[in-house]
Amino acid sequence: MRRPVPHATALGAVFVVLLTVPAQAAPFPWAPPPVNMCGETGFDPLYREPDPAAPPAPVAAPTIDIPIPVPQLIPVPMPDPPPDNTRVAQAPLPSDPCRNPCPDVRDSPGPAAETVASAQGSTGSASAVPRIQIRPEYEPMPFPVPGGEGEPPQAAPVPVKPPVDPGPLGAAVAPPGLESVRLVEQVTGHGSRNRTDMRWQVDGTDLGLFWETEPGRVAMVFGDTFGAGWVYGGAGADTADWRSNTLAYSTDRVLDDGIDIEAMVQDSPCHAAELLGSRKIKNWETTTIPTSGFALGDRQFLSYMSVNHWSKVPGMWLTNYGGLAYSDDGGQTWTKDQHARWENLFGVGRFQVAAMVPHGEYVYMFGTPNGRIGVIGLARVRADDVLNKTAYQYWVDGNWVPAAEYSATPLVHGIASELSVRFDAESGRWQMVYLDPAVGQIVLRTAAEPQGRWTETVPLVSTQDYPRAYGGFIHPWSTARDLYFTVSAWDSYNVYLMHARLDPR
Repeated sequence: MRRPVPHATALGAVFVVLLTVPAQAAPFPWAPPPVNMCGETGFDPLYREPDPAAPPAPVAAPTIDIPIPVPQLIPVPMPDPPPDNTRVAQAPLPSDPCRNPCPDVRDSPGPAAETVASAQGSTGSASAVPRIQIRPEYEPMPFPVPGGEGEPPQAAPVPVKPPVDPGPLGAAVAPPGLESVRLVEQVTGHGSRNRTDMRWQVDGTDLGLFWETEPGRVAMVFGDTFGAGWVYGGAGADTADWRSNTLAYSTDRVLDDGIDIEAMVQDSPCHAAELLGSRKIKNWETTTIPTSGFALGDRQFLSYMSVNHWSKVPGMWLTNYGGLAYSDDGGQTWTKDQHARWENLFGVGRFQVAAMVPHGEYVYMFGTPNGRIGVIGLARVRADDVLNKTAYQYWVDGNWVPAAEYSATPLVHGIASELSVRFDAESGRWQMVYLDPAVGQIVLRTAAEPQGRWTETVPLVSTQDYPRAYGGFIHPWSTARDLYFTVSAWDSYNVYLMHARLDPR
């Protein structure tokens, strides 16, 4: 029987859900792991039989782990310190892709896939005698103390009260047919074509959500990112060069063979910078995770969530708030808006994980609560007022209603996580991809209007085939016919590009 996805650690992976795969799900035949042009071995996220030529790996005796909670008082200087906006320009990458661009920074690549073969599937017998392990589990108890000056306060926008506007459902559309889905390539990490471990100290990361920053150029934003010291098996530790988020750029339009990353935002040569800082303190602010990006003119925006802590319950986490940040220098440095925040009072905030899409005179915000068991809500705001929370209208029973965040009508039946939404101008259809944890699938829906009627789901990726997959973030240069999207895998903790061939109807 296939193993369930492991739950998040104290740092946690972004959006990990427990999905037990049915016992009858057949694995794919064994195949050697992929190798890039430099002979470096990457990761294969497919569920496969173990290498038949490999000797049986020894299996340790079962362990009964008994954690003992230990309170740990953590002083937190307040307010938050100003962000470190040190930046260095991206030097041209070597013409020889296998040449180390920064030998003084990194002299060897990250962990090879061969070193984790036993973790991906092993055989052997274990001792019947379990080992009992009692260990302290420190539970931070943060408390504020006076700190430095922090960021200067931002002027609050003038409150407005938009009217109630009609928002009828659009005409029903037929769901597209699915002709094929394939794994294109590993985008990040050791063994990838982009060699992000050697070029930017990105050994492990996830998400990879896109937006077009300007014609012909896309940004690609990652979640919790780890460098040297990261090991196979999920997110890393705070000793592994932890950054809460990082950003890459690409102009590659030929996606059929993968996506070339040409630059990343750097704070030193060959080191990807953290964009949105976090306190990295459990039960206060563990991390800040981007959830979508978009551009309005020359200004770039990120929606993000401030994560209080990852839960011991698989697929759940608690946020402090969902917020907006902006950049006026092409994504190099970012400012968290102090007023464009959706607080998570009592853990019931409806727009904690947002996917925001400009279209016409509005920006549409699709949102879910924290964790993976929430429904999808929708709001809109005029583009000029995107940072003014009072200007948002929420879709409630066929109307756009102000100040109705908690009353937003669910767009579709069922729960959803990791939303990604785009409008396809050629077909005039909206496309929405998300993880449906109830069925263990990354799915696609389409609609004529953002409020729906949304089609039934079209399954794209099953966790029976990719047992530790999550995400599903659409590349903006997709079409109604060719849908390119990224998924992440919890164990290899890296990003992969997928291609779905659709039959529009």
